[in-house]
Order: sequence, then C-alpha cells, then structure tokens
Amino acid sequence: MTVPSAPAPRGPIPRRLAFLTVPLMINLIYSAVTLLTLPFSGPVLNDLMAQMQTQMGVTGMTLSPAQVTAVLWLSFALTVVQILCLYYTRRAVLDGRSWGRVSSIVLAVFSLLFFPLGTVLGIVMLIGAFDRDVVAYTAR
Repeated sequence: MTVPSAPAPRGPIPRRLAFLTVPLMINLIYSAVTLLTLPFSGPVLNDLMAQMQTQMGVTGMTLSPAQVTAVLWLSFALTVVQILCLYYTRRAVLDGRSWGRVSSIVLAVFSLLFFPLGTVLGIVMLIGAFDRDVVAYTAR
C-alpha cells in the first residue's frame, strides 16, 4: 500500500524558504552527531559530578551505574524525538504546509536559548518564517 503524495504547493519556491530549511538541516545534523556521541558520555557524567562536588563543597554527588544508564537512555530518547521533529518540520515546510511553518517558529524560539550557534540559527529562522513569500507559500 502506498501513501498518496501531497499536492505540490502553489507558486514558485520563495528565496527565503532556505532561511527555514537550512537551519533546520543544520540542527538535524548537529542532533545526529550528538546522538552518535551519546554512548561515550557515561564517564563524563561522573567526572562532571566530581568537579561540581569539589567546587561547591558538597559530598555524595555521584551517580550509580544504573542512574548513568537511565540518564543516557533518557537523553537518547529525547534526542531521537528532537531529530524526528526537525525532520518532519523540514519536510512540511518544503511541502508548503502551515503547521511546518508554525513548528519551525517554535523551534526557532527554543534555538534562541542555545548561544551562540543556536541564537544565530534561531534569528535566521524567524526572519525566514515571517517573510511574506514564505507565509504565502505555507498557507495550506
């Protein structure tokens, strides 16, 4: 059984649509690299906890192996959800769907929090999302 393809959006593809799709692709690649490095982050967690312990003067801040495993699996699941959200948002924007534009605005606002690269990508995405041609292109 095949999935019916979405009808092509009306009109030519606007120039500033790349202001949405390129930062989404950069975020997608960055998240994929993060996902690939996640299995090697276990020892880093305990090292980070040890550094915090010495700086704050607090004792007993270590993670058991079960807690490290839980943290890594939770990080894995959240990163997979983020990758899927970025992928489907980018596809929706390219297909001219309005929910893709709205989702990219939400992602752009969250990207503003991750200084410095995320801030730049978020600003570029917001400029592209509020462009008149992009709004008209994603009006379905």
